[in-house]
Amino acid sequence: MSYTGSYIWSLRQAVGSRTLLVPGAQVLLLDGAGRGLFQQRADTGVWELPAGACEEGGDFADAAVRELAEETGLRVDRADLVAFGSLSDPEVHTLTYPNGDVTHCFALCFVARRWSGELVPGPDEVRRAEFRELTDPPSPLHPPTEVVLSMFQTFRNGGGFQAR
Repeated sequence: MSYTGSYIWSLRQAVGSRTLLVPGAQVLLLDGAGRGLFQQRADTGVWELPAGACEEGGDFADAAVRELAEETGLRVDRADLVAFGSLSDPEVHTLTYPNGDVTHCFALCFVARRWSGELVPGPDEVRRAEFRELTDPPSPLHPPTEVVLSMFQTFRNGGGFQAR
């Protein structure tokens, strides 16, 4: 679904650019070599993980599956999503978009190692997408993505589910 007509779009019609509290999901997609999929935003040029907001009637996994497909052309099964953390720290995850809209995001962060399809960046939101070593992400990196990568490293090293 494009932004126009989405749940967030409908709220923006009523509240303008006022801060919205937005539940959503991020997906760290790993290839066979353990590299992560990063995408460059079309609006700001920063690099991030595929992510997006929940829609009415959906849950975090629905958002993860839908946003990954919309932004990259890749498909992942819900069963292949493993939640490793939640990012909601307003100091890190309050975003101001180029049009002035502000969101405080509450993201459930998933990792997935299996997917299908071909990598085709969604032209409305993504300039480029590529797999990179997690220790050498592209630059400039979106600050919340930097935090999510740190959370994943702690999770992978046996730190359990991460919350920030």
